[in-house]
Amino acid sequence: MKEWGMILKALFVEKRDIVLSILFGFIAGMTAVVLFSASGYLISKSALTPPLYTLMVLVATVKLLGFISALSRYGERYFSHRGTFTMLSHLRMMFYEKLEPLAPSIFGKYRSGDLLARIVGDVETLQNFFLRVFYPPVVLLLVFTGTIFFTAFYSLEIALIVLIGLLVTTLIVPSYFAYRLSKVDRQVREVRGELSTEVTEFLYGFRDLKMYQQVKKQEEKLLKASDVYVKEQERENVHRLFSEASNTFVSLLVTVFVLGSGAYLITIGKLDGIFLAMLVMISLTVFESTAPMAVFPSYFQESHQASARLVSVVENQPFHEPLKKKELQTDKAPVVEVKKATFYFPGEERPALKNVSFKLEPGSKTAIVGPSGSGKSTLLQLILNLYSLEEGEVLLNYMPIRSFTEESIWEQTNVILQASHFFHGTIRSNLHIAKNDAKDDDLEIVLKKVQLEHFSLDDPVFEKGDNLSGGEKQRLAIARVLLKNAPLWLLDEPTSSLDALTEATMYDLLFTEAKDDTVVLVSHRLSGLENMNQIIVMDQGEVIESGTFDELMNQKGYFYNMKKIEQSVFQ
Repeated sequence: MKEWGMILKALFVEKRDIVLSILFGFIAGMTAVVLFSASGYLISKSALTPPLYTLMVLVATVKLLGFISALSRYGERYFSHRGTFTMLSHLRMMFYEKLEPLAPSIFGKYRSGDLLARIVGDVETLQNFFLRVFYPPVVLLLVFTGTIFFTAFYSLEIALIVLIGLLVTTLIVPSYFAYRLSKVDRQVREVRGELSTEVTEFLYGFRDLKMYQQVKKQEEKLLKASDVYVKEQERENVHRLFSEASNTFVSLLVTVFVLGSGAYLITIGKLDGIFLAMLVMISLTVFESTAPMAVFPSYFQESHQASARLVSVVENQPFHEPLKKKELQTDKAPVVEVKKATFYFPGEERPALKNVSFKLEPGSKTAIVGPSGSGKSTLLQLILNLYSLEEGEVLLNYMPIRSFTEESIWEQTNVILQASHFFHGTIRSNLHIAKNDAKDDDLEIVLKKVQLEHFSLDDPVFEKGDNLSGGEKQRLAIARVLLKNAPLWLLDEPTSSLDALTEATMYDLLFTEAKDDTVVLVSHRLSGLENMNQIIVMDQGEVIESGTFDELMNQKGYFYNMKKIEQSVFQ
């Protein structure tokens, strides 16, 4: 299965720790068996008053085995836990390598809280895979094999009872509880994802909930999700404890059979009575090793569900790109062409774009206008190669955009999206995102250009820029693109939060800086478009008109009517 393949690939990166864990686990298990068998034999032998030197040898052997058992158990714990941490590290890296190319389209398929639960919770859950699922059965099989051979030397009948007990405690009982736990564990994972989603939305939307007096209602919804999660955890723990109790009961039952069978074999002369205590101690000790198998079904299902949830996010994305992509290298304004592009968002039947075609000449200035939901912003994201087309293609310098690496495309592009993100830090650190080596003098100059000279470079910026106004955020975003100064400009409503005077100043600044570059401007407003080389009018995902400002006004079509309505509203 895909999910197991992903985990095993991460696990076997460091084979040394796996081998050492199994080796020390086998030594610890066998040493414990031999230690307690020697103790049982010592008790029986002592009752027969043997020579003192015999007891001294047996006591010394027991002590030596005790030291070996303790040291080997330490080695087992050390290497198994180190192997687990290594596996988790590699698993996170592998998962991130597959997840990164899917962003940001992945957010259209998964809610952020659910995605967070998978990235954090499910990966953490897999820390039990090596310690509770992969490693214990291997060690248990080796220890039981050695124990059965050792026991068979004294009694084949007792060895057969131990073998049957092994099958019952390691296969039959765990399989039964694995079947019962499958639905419970799946439900726990799903409910945890729902709870994480509710918590995330509650935190993100707290301000709006507060303003609309809906905090209490959302809290009740959150508490309800929390109660459901707690109940599912309780069900899981009940099943796990019952599995442990059942396994322990069967183990003790096997020991009783060993004692009874041993006593019977002594009466018929098939077993020397001095070995009975030793065989009983062997049974008690070796079945202690089956304790991990009691919780094996729970951890197996837990690991399976966690890995399945992780793989479901990235199953269509290979770990490494199958085709070598090129680097887009250009210091001149590129030509961009969209040919018969049709695009659907995940899970939607209505196309966001339908058979869209146009061409942007090098150095041209193009405006894309239309009502909300007409596909303008989606078109920009396709040019950025953030999404893959179902039909059609986007060409950059006459080459399919998918043939270039995303990073090289973004490196050559100045982008202002509708919602620019600002990190917790300072004005300086948020500007350094665009140009990491920019000096303070350059940063202060660009702040002055966008009329933010009242800010100091050391002024704080809160998470998501919550201490900045909408206009300040947009001007800070413009400052970023001015610092980057790439040859392709994609601007999505860059001045929607600005007053008319500041907006005109910002547009003059942008077009002055981009006079030789290819510019695409998405806008709801139709003012200031008279000098654009091309205006593309969109509605419901289709291009319904295109041309210069004068051509569209002369056509007296959709754009003409939009312009007249805008003039009548703002006169």
